[in-house]
Amino acid sequence: MEISALTRSVVKNNHAVICPDGYVNSNVPGWTNCIVNVIINEQMGAHLCQTLITLQKEGTLTGSTNQSQIFFYIMEGSCKATVSGESKVLTNGQFVYVPIQKEYVFDDAAPGTKILTFHKVYEPLQEAPVPVTIFGDAAAIPGPAYLNDPALRLQVLLPDNLSFDMAVNIFTYDAGGHLPFVETHIMEHGLLYLQGQGVYMLDHQWYPIKKGDAIWMAPYCQQWFTAMGKEPAVYIYYKNVNRFPTVI
Repeated sequence: MEISALTRSVVKNNHAVICPDGYVNSNVPGWTNCIVNVIINEQMGAHLCQTLITLQKEGTLTGSTNQSQIFFYIMEGSCKATVSGESKVLTNGQFVYVPIQKEYVFDDAAPGTKILTFHKVYEPLQEAPVPVTIFGDAAAIPGPAYLNDPALRLQVLLPDNLSFDMAVNIFTYDAGGHLPFVETHIMEHGLLYLQGQGVYMLDHQWYPIKKGDAIWMAPYCQQWFTAMGKEPAVYIYYKNVNRFPTVI
């Protein structure tokens, strides 16, 4: 019999590893006939929210973005996404970025469809317009070598310009691939593993990681990762970008 007190999940003041064995369901107004797991949010000290949604029969997500933009990524299944009257059917690996001040509806979902979301309060910039709605497909986005290492490939899902204050990328590591140095930076991360396994170093602590695990990293949490096993390790992640680094 498995001991229920065992888990790989860890929550620290500057990072967290959240494994599926600890998920507790939440109710979100406007999101009906679905299971919602809030994985990362400001209660833990983060400046983003990350959720995982599993749509059931007749599952529907309805709402509007006010101060916060939302990135929706289809992990499994299919559904119809409508943003301010524009509709598209989304399947595995496809996504929609919903900027602020937009209404959205997700319906006509295959039961069991899983959607990952990243939410961030938008920081307007006088010299750049507010972004528009973007529908996309990760399969159509190139994944060039990262820092000239062919074992590492990075797909950038959102445009890299000053309109955007958040980025969402997919990072693929071949077995044995690893970050070339310990990263120490101002950006915050929220991520979810889509495939594979490996070992992540966070703030000089070592964690085994596998498909389904989520990680939160606060700014300046030192990080390093190596992929292990017989298949590539793949994760999708958020970071904040393109804004002045201080209010001073």
